[in-house]
Amino acid sequence: MSTMDYVLHGLGTAMQWHNVLFVFLGVLIGTVVGVLPGIGPMSGVALLIPITATMTAGLGPEEAATSSIILLAGVYYGAMYGGSTTSILLNTPGESSSVVTTLDGYQMAKQGRAGAALAISAIGSFAAGIISLIGLIFLARPLSAVAIKFGPAEYFSLMVLGLLAISGLAGKSMVKALMMTAFGLLLATIGIDNVSGVERFTFNIPELYQGLEFLTVAVGTFAVGEVFKTILQREGNDGELAKINRILPTKQDLKDSAAPIARGSVLGFFIGLLPGAGAILASFFAYIVEKKISKNPEKFGKGAIEGVASPEAANNAASGGAMIPLLTLGIPSSGTTAILMGAFIMYNVQPGPLLFQDHPQLAWGVIASMFVGNLMLLILNMPLVKVFAKVIETPTKYLIPLIIVFSVFGVYAVQYSTFDLLLIMGCGLVGYFLSKNDYPLAPLVLGLILGPMLENNMRRALTISNGDFMIFLQKPVSLVFLIIGFLWLTIPLILKRRGKNVLVNEEA
Repeated sequence: MSTMDYVLHGLGTAMQWHNVLFVFLGVLIGTVVGVLPGIGPMSGVALLIPITATMTAGLGPEEAATSSIILLAGVYYGAMYGGSTTSILLNTPGESSSVVTTLDGYQMAKQGRAGAALAISAIGSFAAGIISLIGLIFLARPLSAVAIKFGPAEYFSLMVLGLLAISGLAGKSMVKALMMTAFGLLLATIGIDNVSGVERFTFNIPELYQGLEFLTVAVGTFAVGEVFKTILQREGNDGELAKINRILPTKQDLKDSAAPIARGSVLGFFIGLLPGAGAILASFFAYIVEKKISKNPEKFGKGAIEGVASPEAANNAASGGAMIPLLTLGIPSSGTTAILMGAFIMYNVQPGPLLFQDHPQLAWGVIASMFVGNLMLLILNMPLVKVFAKVIETPTKYLIPLIIVFSVFGVYAVQYSTFDLLLIMGCGLVGYFLSKNDYPLAPLVLGLILGPMLENNMRRALTISNGDFMIFLQKPVSLVFLIIGFLWLTIPLILKRRGKNVLVNEEA
């Protein structure tokens, strides 16, 4: 079958009534998750995984997996849009990739142009979603065809690259990010070794024989960690809500935004492909590019609509681009796609080159659902701008109990274990103290998920080479991945040191 035949079959799957409902719920919940400051797409997706398992209980295994991933993917790209609402109205990013939107979005809101800023954000998100979807359709099969030729050595090196890349870009300190990656890999070794049958770090606790469930750790560190942060730091919604008058942008706004949306979409899509880069880097790059090529760069930071259109398009396009390495290579390129990968594995579906061969209905159904979801986001968000603005005013005293209820019942519904309930509380405390001290949590989750696959591929490669580690350097593709990973870590350090030397010389 041709690519278009697969897309049409996928569209047929996505348009089944229950999947349309799951798409709608996903983008609706995702938008709300993005609107609520501090939760973010990672926490939202992690919280909903156990709920989707309950919602799809009556379906067959393949249908249940397809519907669940469709809903979770909807939450992912829905949250990308929702984060802009708080950035524009409250000067508070709903999630990290919307930080750049505050620079001009809030200034527009103060000038009485909040409606136009939110509308351009919705239009830019839709355009970016469609552009990234086109890229996903035409690149998914060629990449999976290449990846199917990978051996265990190539996969090991690719996973090392993914871990190093997200470590190189997560948080302010690369050392802390690498420490969190190592911590995640260490947690992944807990349990009974599949090859030797030896217990590792179980301390004779029967519940640890199966290892740590990524869902428990993810919900604990992200969602419950945010609850502890809100309680202990007494965070609340103290910002002054900007007024929303005119919702539709003017013809001049549309004219000024068209090119930035196109540039941001293309740039964001290709940055989303890179392991570890993600939406945060995409939005920053898009903003810098627009400011560099603008004839009036001085207007940026003072309410330039280009400063809203391009970053918002970029972070939405990056979410589509990030799905390609996840689906075709089985390598998550961000914290959220790492959690999505965990959801795939929970349904006994292994993302990677064989996904399009073994589970074409799921793969193309999820891809086609992204078109339906982006259309729903545009229809949903344009008229409901004022309604979503009200979500920001949700009092903390109502929000915290809801998050705890979802966390506790969600994890218990999947694990049926009181040990896991104690574990999410412990992970919540650990997550709070780690984030408070600028230790990024995404590398920890990625290390926990990729750890077993990294170990298995290393063992298989060493079995083939009779224990010779040179196999990782003798395979050309594996060597290229390792070199890229090394450069990903060292180039920022070299540039940082060079910058310090220049500063010292100037002071001298």
